[in-house]
Amino acid sequence: MKERLEQRLTALKAELETGQRMLVELEAKQASLKESLLRISGAIQVLEEELAEEPQASSTQNGQPERAVEETAA
Repeated sequence: MKERLEQRLTALKAELETGQRMLVELEAKQASLKESLLRISGAIQVLEEELAEEPQASSTQNGQPERAVEETAA
């Protein structure tokens, strides 16, 4: 009986250690994922602000307004 209890205790301690290691790994992954989401959110905000700034910005290229291409008849 005592031997069975000691075996169970050993098994539970090993299971606890495994669970604690898994928890540390998952917390690290969670922190990394939060950082990634924060960067993505920031990038989205910047792009939305750029798009909202000037509606005419899309019709300019290299700071110059787009010019219509004139066709010449030969």
